[in-house]
Amino acid sequence: MAEEHRYPCGQCGAELRFAPGATRLKCAHCGHEQEIAGEASKGPWGAGTKVKRFEEIPLARGLSNDMPLAQTAEVRATKCPNCGAQVQFDGAKHAAECPFCASPVVVDTGSTRKLKPQAVLPFQLDEKTAHKAMLDWLGSLWFAPNGLLQYTRSGREMNGIYVPYWTFDADTETDYRGQRGDAYYETRTVTVNVNGRNEQRQEQVRKIRWSNVRGHVARDFDDVLAIASTALPTNLAEHLEPWDLSLLEPYRPDYLAGFSAEGYTVALADGHQVARQKMEYVIQGDIRRDIGGDEQRIDKMDVDWQDETFKHILLPIWMAAYKYNGKSYRFLVNGQTGEVQGERPWSVWKIAFAVLAAAVVAGVVWYVTQNA
Repeated sequence: MAEEHRYPCGQCGAELRFAPGATRLKCAHCGHEQEIAGEASKGPWGAGTKVKRFEEIPLARGLSNDMPLAQTAEVRATKCPNCGAQVQFDGAKHAAECPFCASPVVVDTGSTRKLKPQAVLPFQLDEKTAHKAMLDWLGSLWFAPNGLLQYTRSGREMNGIYVPYWTFDADTETDYRGQRGDAYYETRTVTVNVNGRNEQRQEQVRKIRWSNVRGHVARDFDDVLAIASTALPTNLAEHLEPWDLSLLEPYRPDYLAGFSAEGYTVALADGHQVARQKMEYVIQGDIRRDIGGDEQRIDKMDVDWQDETFKHILLPIWMAAYKYNGKSYRFLVNGQTGEVQGERPWSVWKIAFAVLAAAVVAGVVWYVTQNA
């Protein structure tokens, strides 16, 4: 059975929820607050300090599904029939619509075994602050439909979701073979027409002299992110970066109180491939700098991957999904920094008006020029 966590208020008995930007649970009914159990502890540097320990799991163990039972848990989740998001729910909480696409969903009563998150980045921004950031972003967009702007200003709350990510570490040594390009210039004579007369002029032509090179570069990678959700557009989620992962906390279900958490739908192996592509892109940059010159070509790179490890973490995102004129628009706000990304809406009427106005201005300028 999936483990159930309840957080009754010690003063009135209502449900507590995590207070973003704090280390407390807060009651929305009476305002009573209480510290997260075990949040403050005595460390080797004195009272109130915390020692954060996140277990980096060997990648080979994760890929072979050789995981201890203690590192997995039974979770209760709902799969959205529209976007495929797998939203996990704690306790008796149910959802009327998917926070990712605003489609109606019914909570599944079944449970599945998933890898436990090792760490969580708690929400730093509350819903009010995130909503204002979204409205400011929408208001800055040219040609956004007025109807959508009014709809988003209607006061409908955003959903706070902890989204699953994989992080990967690796030490790399790379041998490469390529070419270095050094620029030089040659002077040539060309004929140009000036006021109906042909004139000869000299110009500088840039050329590249290529030479073969070999070399070796090394780089260690730490916490390369790969989103473990298929419900979010990858381009939007990646543009929410950067995240300050130094503020990760050891996973405790208390941080999820009052929020939803999506179960990972991207397999570890797939996430690993995404992370490797990111690492290889960085390594290519290292190689180009090592080659030097004005231009570079990389013919071959042999990467030796060592000490590869991974973590499963949860990152905080405020989300809003609005349906306007039969189309869904999704907006994401980084729950730590306030960075906003969204699917940009367009107003056909505003675009048409702008084109018409530009044509009128061009016509006036032409008329004045011709009659000056």
